[in-house]
Amino acid sequence: MDQQVRHGASQQPGRAPAWRPSPIFLLVGHLRRLIRRGELLIIDHRGRPHAIGAPDEAFPSVTIRFADARVTRQILRDPALGAGEAYMDGRLIVERGEIIDLVTLIKGNAQWEQRGRKRNWLKRSGLKARVDRLNWRSRSRRNVAHHYDLSGRLYELFLDPDRQYSCAYFPSEETTLDAAQAAKKAHIAAKLHLRPGQRVLDIGCGWGGMALYLNRVADVDVLGITLSEEQLAVARRRAEEAGVADRVRFELRDYRDVEGPFDRIVSVGMFEHVGPPQYEGFFRKCRELLTEDGVMLLHTIGRYGAPGTTDAWTRKYIFPGGYSPSLSEILEVSQSTRLMATDVEVLRVHYALTLEHWYRRAEEHRAEIEALYDPRFFRMWQYYLAGAAAAFRYGGLCNFQIQFARSRWALPLTRDYMIEEERRLGQRPSAEALEA
Repeated sequence: MDQQVRHGASQQPGRAPAWRPSPIFLLVGHLRRLIRRGELLIIDHRGRPHAIGAPDEAFPSVTIRFADARVTRQILRDPALGAGEAYMDGRLIVERGEIIDLVTLIKGNAQWEQRGRKRNWLKRSGLKARVDRLNWRSRSRRNVAHHYDLSGRLYELFLDPDRQYSCAYFPSEETTLDAAQAAKKAHIAAKLHLRPGQRVLDIGCGWGGMALYLNRVADVDVLGITLSEEQLAVARRRAEEAGVADRVRFELRDYRDVEGPFDRIVSVGMFEHVGPPQYEGFFRKCRELLTEDGVMLLHTIGRYGAPGTTDAWTRKYIFPGGYSPSLSEILEVSQSTRLMATDVEVLRVHYALTLEHWYRRAEEHRAEIEALYDPRFFRMWQYYLAGAAAAFRYGGLCNFQIQFARSRWALPLTRDYMIEEERRLGQRPSAEALEA
């Protein structure tokens, strides 16, 4: 009776009793087909152990316990949502290892580039995932507030001092988070090909770090826009403290309501909140805002392969309305608005490294985060950072940096200017330094 249970309701007179697999048997079966490397031991709600996988030095060994029978059924219904909610509620308990080890074990055994064409059991999608992408104005502001208007102290505890809440740029895996975020800003500034006195629009300016950086290193005027009141207050205070509030302004404004023109547009980590139904309007508006020789740099989370959906747990708890586009989705729509893609870079593992730093920093400040909110919130944040890190290290997520221009003559003929500018900004070593 360990693997099967009697289904009494289906029994009919004169027939043998019907049998069906128990939920834990179904779950263990799925996981045994998935996990070949590394060990997972599940202790079900009755205390029975279920061993999965095999020892592997490249993968962790993890033990988890289910506090009640409902955990198994939740995970079978929707793996990401069910496991996430059970972990948040303290009903899926990690007894050996930690939550990042569990998601690494699962994602690492299903690496995107090694999967076949057969649908992955872990993936779920549906109509609701697509309806949630309809980010009209009122919903956009509400969705942004859900995540970005959390306590500013929370972000101070795990981000770098400049509060860069987007993928860093790691010249090497040994680069510190603070240095990698500085390198990201220089990398983007170099692609913008800035000139003193130009007007720059920062769409989704966060806490103002990018706008202040561009003004400081390139002597440009910047308008940063956000839909987060918390971010707006911090950004304005930082501009005042730096004595540049006359040149670096921040406003609570939707990109659809901005008036130009601007010589440059930069958008970092905002496009994920636009939603495919609004892509054409977004790019059309950006083209309208740019001068004839204007340049735009879009930095966004993306996905390898074909368009997909955002998992239910992330939509519900972290980024309502959020969606990471495929490269084809971005380029097809931008081309239709005559905004020319002039450079494309795919950052493959940089966000995994960034998120792993954030995860460790959050762990170091667990007591403070739980004091700000509660243990359930902390477990939610852990699950978010751990799952995202694994998705970028093993799954189908990456980052795109796409440079756009209205004119094919807006930029130099080769990319050399990018490297030269990064070196000027002190974020790219010279060939001589690399050889030393």
